[in-house]
Amino acid sequence: MQNKISKKIIVYILVLLTALSTALSSWLVVKANPTGAIITSKGEASLGDGNASITITTNNGQSLIGKKIMVYQLFNAENSLNGESINYTFVNESKSALQNVVGKRLNKYSTEVTEYEVIDYIHSLNQANIEGSQTKQNENGYYSSFRYFVEELRTELNNLRSNASYAVHITDVQGDGSICLNGLKYGYYIVDDVSLNAGSYSASSLCMVTTANPSSVIRIKADYPGVSKKIKEDDKQDVVGNDGWNDIGDYEIGQNIPFKFISKVSNMNGYKTYYFAWHDIMDDAFTFDPNSVKITISNNSYDYILSKSEYAISENKDGESFVISIEDLKKIIDIHFNKIDSIGHNTYDQTIVLEYTARLNDMAAERLSNKGYENDVRVEFSNDPDVDGNEKTGYTPWDTVVCYTYGLNGLKVNNHNLELENAKFRLYNDEKCENEVFLKKADNYYIVMNHDIIGENLHLNAAEVVSDKNGQFNIVGLDSGIYYLKETDAPDGYREIQDPIRIEIIPSYSCDRNYYIKGQGANILEHLDFVVDIKQFLSGVFNKESKNLNVNKESLSGNLIVVNTVGTKLPVTGSFLTIAMVGLGISIMLFAIISIRKRGQY
Repeated sequence: MQNKISKKIIVYILVLLTALSTALSSWLVVKANPTGAIITSKGEASLGDGNASITITTNNGQSLIGKKIMVYQLFNAENSLNGESINYTFVNESKSALQNVVGKRLNKYSTEVTEYEVIDYIHSLNQANIEGSQTKQNENGYYSSFRYFVEELRTELNNLRSNASYAVHITDVQGDGSICLNGLKYGYYIVDDVSLNAGSYSASSLCMVTTANPSSVIRIKADYPGVSKKIKEDDKQDVVGNDGWNDIGDYEIGQNIPFKFISKVSNMNGYKTYYFAWHDIMDDAFTFDPNSVKITISNNSYDYILSKSEYAISENKDGESFVISIEDLKKIIDIHFNKIDSIGHNTYDQTIVLEYTARLNDMAAERLSNKGYENDVRVEFSNDPDVDGNEKTGYTPWDTVVCYTYGLNGLKVNNHNLELENAKFRLYNDEKCENEVFLKKADNYYIVMNHDIIGENLHLNAAEVVSDKNGQFNIVGLDSGIYYLKETDAPDGYREIQDPIRIEIIPSYSCDRNYYIKGQGANILEHLDFVVDIKQFLSGVFNKESKNLNVNKESLSGNLIVVNTVGTKLPVTGSFLTIAMVGLGISIMLFAIISIRKRGQY
């Protein structure tokens, strides 16, 4: 009996301890450990059991997801019965930070600074004193004394590791993109945006303060620039639109390829200076031309092109192909785009575009591949207005474009599949064979030299393509489009093909050409067609053949077989003189035989 009672007592004790543990844990999370991370759920985060809330929205549809919001309570707030007055009192956890900052400004020892002095000093910074707890409070400006005070106070709170703070990690938002911090006590708060990706993507926001209104709405004031990189497809304007600007292109080796970066200027109010730089990493198959750089800032009515003194170019540093930096973008825009809004702040709604060219060089011939040649960019930008843009910067994600070039694997044989050496060809852009495609000889192939590079090397001559002892000839560095391969000299004993061979290279992609993702190059080229038309004159008849070549999709090369028909000997027949001479010879022989016989009778 006693054993049964003992067991029951033990069970009751365990249940009681479990309940107490659960309750204590819950109390600790909400009350004793407000600095613990709080994760949003359906766009809401509960910070206690109070009746006040703060709703946070953004500018221009900027996403809050991935951000970290720090919430610091400075004062408790008590409203009068009819709401005509409001009284603030210290929150113990923030008291020291407030006394330290205000004491420094009042030139007093922090421990001697009273609650009233702190509150009155903050009141003195207000640009418009408002009575009544329910009266709308206008925001102080980006460059106000109050804003700088708040920044200094926020830093002091961090240094003292104030327990009057909450860290909210935003993993989801409400339907309108906002989040709601509820369960707050009536009070006076600092709300600070410090992205979870700080230093890598999002910009830190200015500090913001809400008062004792039961439901306050504040807006993230600072945002970050994005960047979109585009490559100009020279012969696909009618297909891809936008004058050919997209994420995917194909080119000849030696061609100057246009690139451009597009960014929206972010809200720079609150910053004294604003650093802005493009970091570019390009494949070794590209050669950057720094003299081609052009930077344009535009709004709906005006374009401003930066002078070379307003930006700097640094090449081949820290594994990057180049960095183009603007030390103070804000200064340039404030001078040339002086557009003030209704509350006296500059309006930053401009677009900034960087354009340059890079040449597709001979390295592309060495690595002919369906992976293509990628070019990446990201933007580095000031992301903390507290430090005047000189120390803390963030980065956008990398954006990537890709380009391809193609090859032709030729084989010269006769109609009995015997490889033929020393057949000679030239390549042209037109059917009349007047516009030659310049080629140069490498070890095992001929490389296209686009006219962009020929323009700088007028002394160069186009190499004639010659089949080797195995009948092979390879051309590397072709663009999509139409070429004409003209046989200029057939091997000894063979007749030349009189008409040029028409070759059309047609790629097609499995993805939207405006949405390329880094590393997917080998998977997006859905089809690559080499369509060939060959005309030959044989036995008094023109024969025309049209066919699709076999294609090596990994090396982006079409396999072309060029056939020379074996020539036969001309026919041989006798003449009248030959017949007469043969007849005369036979007659003489018969006469001689008859004469000999007659002599034998005598």
